[in-house]
Amino acid sequence: MLDIKFIRKNLDVVKDALDKRRAKVDVDAFLALDERRRELLAEVERLKAERNATSKEVGQRKRNGEDADDLVARMGEVNDRIKELDGELKGVDDDVHAWLMAVPNIPHESTPEGAGEDDNPQVAIWGEKPQLDFAPKEHWELGVELGGLDFDRAARLTGSRFAVYRGWAARLERAIAQFMLDVQTDEHGYEECITPYMVNRETMTGTGQLPKFEEDLFKLEGWDYFMIPTAEVPLTNLYAGELLTEDDVPQRFTAFTPCFRSEAGSYGKDTKGLIRQHQFHKVEMVRIEKPEDSYDALEEMRMHAETILRKLNLHYRVVALCTGDIGFSATKTYDLEVWLPGQDKYREISSCSNCEDFQARRMNMRFRRKGEKKSEYVHTLNGSGLAVGRTLVAVLENYQQADGSVVIPEALRPYMGGLEVIRPKA
Repeated sequence: MLDIKFIRKNLDVVKDALDKRRAKVDVDAFLALDERRRELLAEVERLKAERNATSKEVGQRKRNGEDADDLVARMGEVNDRIKELDGELKGVDDDVHAWLMAVPNIPHESTPEGAGEDDNPQVAIWGEKPQLDFAPKEHWELGVELGGLDFDRAARLTGSRFAVYRGWAARLERAIAQFMLDVQTDEHGYEECITPYMVNRETMTGTGQLPKFEEDLFKLEGWDYFMIPTAEVPLTNLYAGELLTEDDVPQRFTAFTPCFRSEAGSYGKDTKGLIRQHQFHKVEMVRIEKPEDSYDALEEMRMHAETILRKLNLHYRVVALCTGDIGFSATKTYDLEVWLPGQDKYREISSCSNCEDFQARRMNMRFRRKGEKKSEYVHTLNGSGLAVGRTLVAVLENYQQADGSVVIPEALRPYMGGLEVIRPKA
């Protein structure tokens, strides 16, 4: 959520930022509400001043033995009008709050301007595309042929965009997650957490999923709880509503969780395989930082995600999301895109974002520096470290062999009981 004082003082900046985002936000509606709010406050203050003055005059008349019925009647009218205006003021305040909750964050000055994903510039690349001397298969072909992925039975159990992992595939998914957690905790210093997989409306609102993106979420019938779309939601909210000390900041959290997304608006996209599922696993990274440190933290977090791909020897590139493509809460975002030979394209496998104080303001998470009386909002960051299912996809497609087998990357073999190759069943 943006600071309303900042909006009032920097209206042209906000309008320009929203235009660059291609965001459909009615700024004139806010101006009208804000002006009406000022008018109501002024009128209420005027009436309260009149009431106070009249009350004193009533007291004076009564002390002098004079009649004050006309003033008492006027005070009744004033009180009724104040109550009426207070009710209208509350409605206007609610409308202003609703407007603020629907406004996206302002992009950082280093975020490239553009209309959509085609305008995202490449900022880094690592490794080389594997040179295969045979026609590569896509991961869903390999997974089914090797007996590890079962989409048909998953569809019968639930519906489309679900998968059953069996045997080596279930173990490989678990191995990838454990490998990622070990790297992020042992090498990068993140604190591992196990969080609830369902959260309340307030928690979803804190990170920006609500109220704007409710259609993208799975809600529990009869409960005001939602299944988490990412561990970013519970991890970032761990200190919601709290005042931290300077020694409490920074914080680094990581968690391996299932993620649940309705994929509203993605009809017809990636209907095959594991790329766009309603349920998938992810290892998430979240950081709570002082404002002056958050952009260095973003670069570091990006490298923590890249480390996983490098250890798995998977070719990838990094793109900076443009103003028309960054997420609602983000000011700056890097996407890591891994190369998939079977699909002959790069696909997103991690997204690392700085949200500055946007989420912290929504969830009222502050810290106070030593010797200071005034508190400040922290900056929050999040990143995938990585999407587990998509990493399994990348392993299958990049490590496939001409005979239909798949070599296990060396970094994962200790987690696979020493298994080196997944072979077709005889």
